[in-house]
Amino acid sequence: MRVLLIDNEVNIRVGLREMLHAYCSEISAIHEADSVMSGINAIALYNPDVVFLDVELDDGTGFDLLSQLQTYSFQLIFITAHDKYAINAFKFSAMDFLLKPVDPTELQRTVTRAYHNIKQDPGKQLALLLEQMKNKNEHPKKIVLKDIHKTYYVKIDDILYCEADGIYTKFVLSDHQNILVSKNLKEYEGLLEPLGFVRTHHSFLVNPDKIRLFDKSEGGMLILEEGSTIPVSQRKKDAVLKMLEH
Repeated sequence: MRVLLIDNEVNIRVGLREMLHAYCSEISAIHEADSVMSGINAIALYNPDVVFLDVELDDGTGFDLLSQLQTYSFQLIFITAHDKYAINAFKFSAMDFLLKPVDPTELQRTVTRAYHNIKQDPGKQLALLLEQMKNKNEHPKKIVLKDIHKTYYVKIDDILYCEADGIYTKFVLSDHQNILVSKNLKEYEGLLEPLGFVRTHHSFLVNPDKIRLFDKSEGGMLILEEGSTIPVSQRKKDAVLKMLEH
């Protein structure tokens, strides 16, 4: 597996190179670049299987680099320090990323995932990511969800609710499709709560636009437009009722 490191900080590249040699036996060659332009040239020259791309480079951003490519024949792993908006965009588009300073265990896990996904085309995910980064003042309109077999591009408006299923989260959509994702509900609460989604219960996160009414019987529950019933915990009841008043 051929790897390209694109980062303007020499110490980051050196550290990544050392960790990749130490922890990732799948790798056969490691190349480096330090800018948007040298990165574009290196991608053409080395045809990497995996690219580690820093968000902030001296002559632009990693997103500037990506927008200049015609095709993407590699798996992409972003590296970032603390760009909260970019991290959110990575999560909505299900793109892999590593936070600086890079943790060896996370690096190993991310490289293994990239290795198994080498034959998959990330173009559609990248297009969604670049669209989100271009429209920073707008809420994301789609989220990428992955189950064990497929990748789904789901409109936020099509989500009825999310339900905790152990360490997994089940997304229930308007067309009654269920998607089981290997991330916990708290992860998606952090993403969807700013879009108005409400945690009604420790196991449920609900799209408020899909709520038809609040039923006070049996301690309280929400009835959604298509008939689903969602429990409301005693602890969450006041917040849910306040949300419904607006």
